Amino acid sequence: MPLLSDEGGSTTLANADEQEPITDSAYGTVAGDSERLHVLCVIVARAQNATRIQNSDSSSTLQNSESRPYENKTIGSRTFKGRDSESGSSNNGDSESLSSEDRTSGLPTAAEARFISTLPLETLVSAAGTIRDQREDPHIVTFSPKVFIPVTFLCRDSCAYCTFAKPPDQVRRAYMTEAEVLEVARAGAAVGCVEALFTLGDKPELRYEEARKELQELGFPSTLHYVAHLASRVLQCTGLLPHINAGTMGVADLVLLRHVAASQGLMLESTAESLLKPAGAHWGCPDKEPTARLATIEAAGEARVPFTSGLLVGIGETREERLKDLLILRDLHARHGHIQEVIIQPFRAKGHTRMGGWEDAAADELLWTVAMARIVFGAEMSIQSPPNLSSGDLAQRALIAAGINDWGGISPLTVDWVNPEAPWPHIQELMSVTAASGKVLVPRLPVYPQFLSLHNQDKWLDPSVVPSALRLADSSGYARCQQWAPGTMLPLPSDARGILRNEGAVGDDAGSQPISAAATAAVVAGTAAGAVAPATAAAAGAATQQAQLPASQEKRLEERGGESIAIGADGLLTGTSRYAASGDVDASPSDEARRKNDVAQSSNDVGRASDDVACILDRVLEGRTLSEAGIVRLFAARGADFHAVCNAADELRAVVSGDEVSYVVNRNINYTNVCTYGCQFCAFSKGKSADSLRGQPYLMPLDEITCRAKEAWERGATEVCMQGGIHPDFTGDTYLSILSAVKAACPDMHVHAFSPLEVWHGATSLNCSVPHFLRLLKDAGLGSLPGTAAEILDDSVRAVLCPDKISTVQWVEVIEAAHAVGLPTTSTIMFGHVDHPVHWARHLLLLRATQERTGGITEFVPLPFVHMQAPMYLKGRCRRGPTFRECVLMHAVGRLVLHPHIRNIQASWVKMGVDGVFCLLAAGCNDVGGTLMNESITRAAGAVHGQEITPQRMEAIITAAGRLPRQRTTLYESAMPRFQNV
Repeated sequence: MPLLSDEGGSTTLANADEQEPITDSAYGTVAGDSERLHVLCVIVARAQNATRIQNSDSSSTLQNSESRPYENKTIGSRTFKGRDSESGSSNNGDSESLSSEDRTSGLPTAAEARFISTLPLETLVSAAGTIRDQREDPHIVTFSPKVFIPVTFLCRDSCAYCTFAKPPDQVRRAYMTEAEVLEVARAGAAVGCVEALFTLGDKPELRYEEARKELQELGFPSTLHYVAHLASRVLQCTGLLPHINAGTMGVADLVLLRHVAASQGLMLESTAESLLKPAGAHWGCPDKEPTARLATIEAAGEARVPFTSGLLVGIGETREERLKDLLILRDLHARHGHIQEVIIQPFRAKGHTRMGGWEDAAADELLWTVAMARIVFGAEMSIQSPPNLSSGDLAQRALIAAGINDWGGISPLTVDWVNPEAPWPHIQELMSVTAASGKVLVPRLPVYPQFLSLHNQDKWLDPSVVPSALRLADSSGYARCQQWAPGTMLPLPSDARGILRNEGAVGDDAGSQPISAAATAAVVAGTAAGAVAPATAAAAGAATQQAQLPASQEKRLEERGGESIAIGADGLLTGTSRYAASGDVDASPSDEARRKNDVAQSSNDVGRASDDVACILDRVLEGRTLSEAGIVRLFAARGADFHAVCNAADELRAVVSGDEVSYVVNRNINYTNVCTYGCQFCAFSKGKSADSLRGQPYLMPLDEITCRAKEAWERGATEVCMQGGIHPDFTGDTYLSILSAVKAACPDMHVHAFSPLEVWHGATSLNCSVPHFLRLLKDAGLGSLPGTAAEILDDSVRAVLCPDKISTVQWVEVIEAAHAVGLPTTSTIMFGHVDHPVHWARHLLLLRATQERTGGITEFVPLPFVHMQAPMYLKGRCRRGPTFRECVLMHAVGRLVLHPHIRNIQASWVKMGVDGVFCLLAAGCNDVGGTLMNESITRAAGAVHGQEITPQRMEAIITAAGRLPRQRTTLYESAMPRFQNV
């Protein structure tokens, strides 16, 4: 059976599951590049096939026959398709469910990797880029905004290339103090950093009396115990996530640090035995023994530590030895699933070291190693190479072409103390380089998304770390880097209106108040255990106890301090200079830095959408159902893709609804907050588990309910919306009594009432079927049902949010039964807590399928999670609600996915505020909901946008958005205002 089948110039693996791995004996002793190229093509095709298999969902019945590649690549004479975003469904990121065989599925054998390793560099680079673009996020290149905290420069090892390690007479003290560490961490948090990188020499107390004495004075038995204390304080006081590089350790040491760190790391560097000899880079370095380092990496897997490792290129090892080390790391990861990134770092010669006269690692050696790392590890492993060690746009773009998807940690505040002669690139410059390679630069956390997913976080992170990680994360597990949250008065991202085709900004820049240049320089100059960052390679090894930084270095640090890390409304970094914003002319960047900033800013402008996003949008316009993976891709849109999604939704809105924006004059009546259910997101309900939450339990008397309904009618309302908790004394007769009383008081009032949970409870309490109870409600005057209690229609999420609530199937059963008896319903989604975009996609597809069967849903109402008083947030078990980008996309993608079956998309002013609604009207929304008069549920969660918007103000908001206001009924018929003074 042939390994490859060639059709129309595209090579794919035929019957990949039936192929035996290629072994050393299959090659013989003589082979040419054509045979090697053939094997490489097999590897690439197998990687593509493995990605499709891993991302498929056998339970999904939604299949699509057409696709459009993310990017096509040519290897030799063969063309390979890029990742297909419209086939199969998305991966949940549940790494724990993967076996060792799963983690190596589709990857080359060791023999195959060795066989193809001698192919020309450009061929390997092309193959590596193709494999990288099979990732779930092929359009993204990440970095971690960090502060660098060098706890101690003392080290028992003496690597021939290192200037980080210093003897006691070159530092003022052995360790940074707690106050110094916190000062750096707080300054980092103020400019948007998410990571506190703890780097230190290995076990200095085993070599230096000074270290032992200072540890004794500090009250700690070892350096590791002191580091654990410092990391704990940083986590508690600043919220930054510690990442700790503490050298070789055993399981107990790793567990000690796991309690206070999101991730840890240890570079393997190289297992080459020659490096341990007298002339070698690792001579006299007991902690560089390969067995010790491999034991630490293995122990990290046993301790369930998200771990970072990698190679140091150019210190005397060979290509063959590097490839062997990559395969060793892959085997370790296959056993435990704990390695989150592989760093390929080039050697850079430093003066005053034993290797100061060596040549820097050659560019082709670096690129070869990056490419082979990608080929060996496949698409899903993160491959990183530090940008400050490959200076220049072309060198950095070459790294992206060779298969990296991450730049590592970059600090807007502190220097790289390991490579102090190599300044971090400005974030704006890196944005530009990344954009020029067709990618988007996105900040991440020190712990990677797969370890923070719903079903993995408790397996890989300590309970003390999870709350901080979730607070800093967005729905995909990347860094949130945005202050705004639903229900708050925090300003929207400064570009919110501008990117949605409106003029001006609606809020101040997201981020903390700027710190002064002098304060920034003082923080950096006065810390790091008294050490000084040398300005040049020649001075790197001669740092002494200087009191002041060189003036040129102070200026550079001031410029670095001018950066802040913030995400705009479209998901791109805003590129804001804090000093420029504060008017500090002296600390503003140079002309060259400004030019780079202008280039980076121009990359934020609306441009051409990615091919795969354009393909998905084409499918929507053709009226075709999107796959789960396609919808997830839309939710990942940033920059030009974000604009394309919003514009497509808005254009579809114009076709369906024209320029009219509707609203209803109504009143909310929440008759009780007493509830027997323990939903983890709900701050409204009062039960045994919610006594500590704000507000007192209440049960509204029947006459109060009717009084409020009559008052609403007198004020011009056409609808009352009635919902409440599941009171232990309520039965189906209770709901019938409430309904009958309201209809008796206001016969012409439309009653929109009773969630599917209340309907299910009412039917169960009366020992009747759901359809029968719904007919009773309809006969008593019920006009329609709210499609609430949906939350997320995925039972894996519901098991966390509301384990005792009705299931997804039961919710759909109530909705479809209501439609069958002639009761229309709305539909909702409550998102941004523990869920992920894959769950949103499943929710939308379920709503679409339901509407296709029944046609009874009047509107789709996204409800962004308001976190402030939610029990699960107070327990540290969820995120801070969705980001602004995620909110906008939920409305826009909802419009696209549900078209043409659900015609109305509603924006919630209670959750989003007036400014937020203004923006949503340009992203597919055609309705702004009700005037409400009373609102209790969202306010109980901490929202501050009020209880009522009058019809006059509602129409003013709509008019200001350039739309035509229309008062409607609950069922979207036009309503004639009965009073003009409501």
